[in-house]
Amino acid sequence: MKQLLGIAVLLAVGTLLLRLVPAGQPGELGSVARHYVERGVVEDRGANLVTSIVVNYRGFDTLGEVTVLFLSVAGAGFVLRRRTGARLLVQEPASEILDTAARLLFAPIVLLGVYIFVHGHLTPGGGFQGGAVVASAVLLLLLTDRTRHLPHGLLGWLESLSGFGFVVTGLLGLAAAGSFLANRGVLPLGQWNRLFSAGVIPVIYVLIGLKVGSELSVLLENLMHSDGAGEEVRS
Repeated sequence: MKQLLGIAVLLAVGTLLLRLVPAGQPGELGSVARHYVERGVVEDRGANLVTSIVVNYRGFDTLGEVTVLFLSVAGAGFVLRRRTGARLLVQEPASEILDTAARLLFAPIVLLGVYIFVHGHLTPGGGFQGGAVVASAVLLLLLTDRTRHLPHGLLGWLESLSGFGFVVTGLLGLAAAGSFLANRGVLPLGQWNRLFSAGVIPVIYVLIGLKVGSELSVLLENLMHSDGAGEEVRS
């Protein structure tokens, strides 16, 4: 009975969405959207128009998203902290095959994440996606060794300097062109569809990728275990 009720609810929701959001019927572009489409490549020289919108035209929103991620990680770390005297469960070590595979795949996965956020202005990628891929490589290592601890000092500095660099880049745009995160006047726009192009957009995406990768890595470690004095009990 519950399964039939669930299917009926899904069909009702699907029918409602089809009526409210008709597919394949593009409407007239608004003035702001038209400016993005017509002037995006000329003003930013980025091959990925979505990147130009997210990082340049609406870069202040992206700064807010990065701030929300930082607050989420900080809040999760505070909630998940281990109390003094708690008993820590030590998991059995992973198999040799899994441990070897994790060590071999770690560097290629990190390289893929770096490639994604470095080429965010050219391909459908960016700082958030690349940072998440880098964090997935860290997760693979944590799954193979539950007692592993990340270098919090290094990750803290990396996260702080990335956020500071983001703000400084925005202020440079404010000084050069009169608006926060403006792309003109700070770095040359370069040639369209080249790696060294799109002004400060690649720099911003690299900073976001480093910040997201370090923050998510710390969050994953907090989910695995926390630093606290306690008795170790092998499961």
